[in-house]
Amino acid sequence: MKPHSFRTAFLVGLRYLFSKKKHNIINVISIVSMVGIGVSTAALIVVLSVFNGMEGFVQQCFNSFNPDFQITPKEGKSFERDTLQIEKLQSLPEVKSVYEVVSDLTLMTYDERQVLVTLKGVEDDYLSETKMDTLLIDGNADLKYADAYNAAVLGAIVAGNIQLNLRSPEMLKFYYPKRLKKNLSDPATAFNTDMILASGVFASYTEYDSKIVFVPIDFARQIMDYDGLLTSVEVQVESNQLNQKTQKKIQEVVGADFEVKNKYQQEDMLYKTMKSEKLMVFIILAFILFVAAFNIIGTLGMLIIEKKNDIGTFYAMGARKSLVKLIFCVQGSCVSLLGGLSGLVLGFIVCLMQQIFHIVKLGGGEGYLLDYYPVQMNPVDFVLVLLTVLIISFITSMIPTRHLRDVVSKAQ
Repeated sequence: MKPHSFRTAFLVGLRYLFSKKKHNIINVISIVSMVGIGVSTAALIVVLSVFNGMEGFVQQCFNSFNPDFQITPKEGKSFERDTLQIEKLQSLPEVKSVYEVVSDLTLMTYDERQVLVTLKGVEDDYLSETKMDTLLIDGNADLKYADAYNAAVLGAIVAGNIQLNLRSPEMLKFYYPKRLKKNLSDPATAFNTDMILASGVFASYTEYDSKIVFVPIDFARQIMDYDGLLTSVEVQVESNQLNQKTQKKIQEVVGADFEVKNKYQQEDMLYKTMKSEKLMVFIILAFILFVAAFNIIGTLGMLIIEKKNDIGTFYAMGARKSLVKLIFCVQGSCVSLLGGLSGLVLGFIVCLMQQIFHIVKLGGGEGYLLDYYPVQMNPVDFVLVLLTVLIISFITSMIPTRHLRDVVSKAQ
């Protein structure tokens, strides 16, 4: 279509939008359409912003627990320390520190209560160096008592399940199946056992609170028969080097037998689930928006009937059907655009008020890490929602314009 034809359609469509109608019901339906689209648009913005806030909060929680990069073997669950060039890894300028880890599932008992936990053996300064000690809610983050006796730091849910009392002399007892010598005829001797005192409790507000117990790496190696073995290596890098380029350099050092994962890849399933949920909610609300936009069909249908004489005049003057259709599509799109823009403004105001005043609460009492719904507005969401409104409005505006010539011929 020629530019001047589009300009003509745009100007005539705007005139029809703001001109006085013979039938007041057309104005009423137009207002209802704009309100419906506006409310649906605002709902889309608010819900997407809440999802952004939740996602950001979850990322913050996991980022405080997960290392910058985690190195694990592609086959098996352990590997010889010497097969990984740890010294070469430490010499990379981007790398700040490298930590050796021995971790596996074990049975833990305490005062006749038992629970399956992931025993994570780390170096003595691991908790302080990785800022894990900032997550402590009781006791201290020391893995050694007076540099001599081993100690453990437990997740909050694990501690709650066994009713841990840090002031009690009762020790934690661990059971791990023997890897090297097994005597199936005597189950009592089929496990390595060892005991350790609990020194502290941490809360990361992630799933790790229900399964992780930190212990000195030598303690974990002894009970698991992992002498000279590791299950993973964790790498902390400079804050400005947390990127794919650094990940690629680490991968080149460790070789093809190992897998290097960043923070997001370590929680790949969680983030994929959150993205899928956000997409499904967007589709559902977009469908509601589509239903609300169907009011435009009634508005344009009645407007076409009212303007049938104008349509006949357009055809008599040589206007093409595409131009006349575009006039009414512009009129319908303008109704949707006004509703959409008002919805964006309304959604922005609601989100801003929630950010400042925390109006909508989350939960009903203490024990919640957040007592309100977090909101994080993203400009991309605003653009995406506005485009969705325009596309839906254009589709719905096309429907009543398919039989313009029939309307004119019947009128004549």
